[in-house]
Amino acid sequence: MSAPRRSRGLYAALVLVTIGLGLLSRKIPGLPAWLSKGAGDALYATMSFWLVGLFVPACRTAVASAVALLFCYAIEVSQLYHAPWVAAIRATRLGGLALGHGFHVMDLIYYAVGVSAGAGIERAWRLRRERPS
Repeated sequence: MSAPRRSRGLYAALVLVTIGLGLLSRKIPGLPAWLSKGAGDALYATMSFWLVGLFVPACRTAVASAVALLFCYAIEVSQLYHAPWVAAIRATRLGGLALGHGFHVMDLIYYAVGVSAGAGIERAWRLRRERPS
């Protein structure tokens, strides 16, 4: 299957919408903490997938998925490193959102779900566009 033709404008919009949904997922009243955190982590991974599509619009979906997943896993593993300069970055709102605060094995699963969701949405959209009218 050839590489998808991605619209940078669309992928930029998807990044922004996904960020909004991720932030909103932590604010929904009555949602169990594990679910709001899991949804936020999955959406972070979906956003990472959109970012790969935005910056490398000609790459294959499988490659974009692998890059996004490796990026998310690297961020998660980096949370095992606690140098003062990294802790200072993580102490800021943006730094904490981007780099996280603590290593959790379940996050690796949430990331896989989020990247799979992004890839699935992209593939479904592509199949829909390629279907003859």
